[in-house]
Amino acid sequence: MEKPVPEPGPCDAVVRTTAAMVCTTDVHTMRGAMPVAPDVTLGHEAVGVVHALGSAVEGLEVGQRVAAAGITPCFQCDSCQRGFSSQCGGRMLGGARFTQQRDGNLAEYFLVNNAQANLAPIPDGLCDHRALYATDMLSTGFVAAEHAELALGETVAVFAQGAVGLSATIGCRLLGAGLIIAVESVPARQELARRFGADVIVDHTRCDPVRRILELTDGQGVDAAIEALGTPQTWEATFRATKPGGRISNVGYHGEVAEPLRIPLEPFGYGMSDKQVYAGFNRGGRGWLRRIFRLLESGKVDPTPMTTHEFGFDEIGRAFRMMASKDDGIIKPLIHFDADHAVEVGQWKSH
Repeated sequence: MEKPVPEPGPCDAVVRTTAAMVCTTDVHTMRGAMPVAPDVTLGHEAVGVVHALGSAVEGLEVGQRVAAAGITPCFQCDSCQRGFSSQCGGRMLGGARFTQQRDGNLAEYFLVNNAQANLAPIPDGLCDHRALYATDMLSTGFVAAEHAELALGETVAVFAQGAVGLSATIGCRLLGAGLIIAVESVPARQELARRFGADVIVDHTRCDPVRRILELTDGQGVDAAIEALGTPQTWEATFRATKPGGRISNVGYHGEVAEPLRIPLEPFGYGMSDKQVYAGFNRGGRGWLRRIFRLLESGKVDPTPMTTHEFGFDEIGRAFRMMASKDDGIIKPLIHFDADHAVEVGQWKSH
């Protein structure tokens, strides 16, 4: 589609995209799981350079390389002030403005609200490819790991090793988990899970994963379990695999499940197991992105092995189809934008 180049409001910025990724959430939206406006532009994982700044924006410059997280909260409302930035404005997932509230950033130009709070300059030593992972995959996976509230040496099971699950595995390693159990059946993802810090791989197609987790923890269960897929089976398994007094961190998207999620009563202690359940999401914001950039710059984290495919901007349709079918073992597709693309009459392309 051809759309006008956005104009920034006083507190906004317009970014010219240099690289982006397609997320499974975009595929959920494409399938109709999330209602969006007709002809809205998809996408929420992108980096680029500042094209235009609002009159009130300070500390940023035109031409500067920047990243915006997959959510762009206001950081001024009560929800943001209370620490729940993804629920900005007191609305469920109100911080998710890309696609849900306005055009996303699978486009040559995109607008970022509250730019001073939401745009993080990319360090000179950090390439676009690595910086991209901070915008959503690492952000969301690290939040999942933090919500597991791991203490040094504790045990954790991460159900599913897609890009978010793999990022959660990285986060659990960084937080000092003593035993990380990754539940995954796809060999390539199993290999990445080991590379990113998983101590044991449990293939749910070859055994009962809960039974195996109990065996690995002397029958007690793990201290924490992370649900990173979004199915009723993995949701229930987190309750069965977690010890009494344990924590369950949900980061999987359950929007394509028609039935309400069920909690298995016996492993939940019939409501009295002292198990905590925390459902969370990308945190967003300049400060959060900077923290992840430090991990990337220092070499403590390199998520780029998750990038299995690369496409040009005119190939995004194929990238979407492959993400929907998981064809050819795709995990994350990197989209290259032509920086020298000629923009005619203030028009830009979007998907």
